[in-house]
Amino acid sequence: MREATVLDQLRAHIAQIEGSGVRHATTPFGIEAIDARLPGGGIAGGALHEVAGSPDLADDASATVFLAGILARMEGPVLWCLRWRDLFAPALHLAGLHPDRVIYIEAGSDTNVLLAMEECLRHAGIGGVVGEIGKYSTTASKRLQLAAEGSGVPAFIFRRAAKVGQAAEGTAAVTRWRVTASPSEDLGIPSLGRPRWQVALERVRGGNPHAWIVEGCDATGRIGLPAALVDRPAATGDSQIAA
Repeated sequence: MREATVLDQLRAHIAQIEGSGVRHATTPFGIEAIDARLPGGGIAGGALHEVAGSPDLADDASATVFLAGILARMEGPVLWCLRWRDLFAPALHLAGLHPDRVIYIEAGSDTNVLLAMEECLRHAGIGGVVGEIGKYSTTASKRLQLAAEGSGVPAFIFRRAAKVGQAAEGTAAVTRWRVTASPSEDLGIPSLGRPRWQVALERVRGGNPHAWIVEGCDATGRIGLPAALVDRPAATGDSQIAA
């Protein structure tokens, strides 16, 4: 076998181990303003992502449904790892994530949640793996990222009740999101409009942070832009909320 061929095969094998050069499917939001800021035009498969709300119950609920909406548009079962079962599962169904697709793993501690996530991520064909934790180390995030790259399964760290503005640890996550509740449209009558959220992309590999006001997930897991924001000129500056 020629030396050049051996070297090419060795490089390909190393790239496969490291996860580089391997393209996994992405799940777009279907909103150009958001997808254009994400590598591959959506939530990358085979990668680690972080989602957080805040200690406010409305914000934490918004972040939960936001995450459920992403998973609802992915194929395959979802493994949801948490310390104990205190998640309001019917809310996931409202975002299109059917209860029959979700398998809950009650791990009892952050350490066990991370171990469960890593084990789940070794199996291809899963729609996604979620882990609810308070804190985790940079080393742990790298292990999860490598496991996700190896199987092609997207991994999500969900930081429930995470304080806004709290200094975040270094992470290997491709994206980090913060979702908080925002006032709904005033309908002019005693009624409730579609929920609105402020969705902040706090970190994205190879890009800049940004934030949007969006309408909450519908029954298919899709978010939308309020009509008033769709028709207005886009705001300038990466620190502003924009359509």
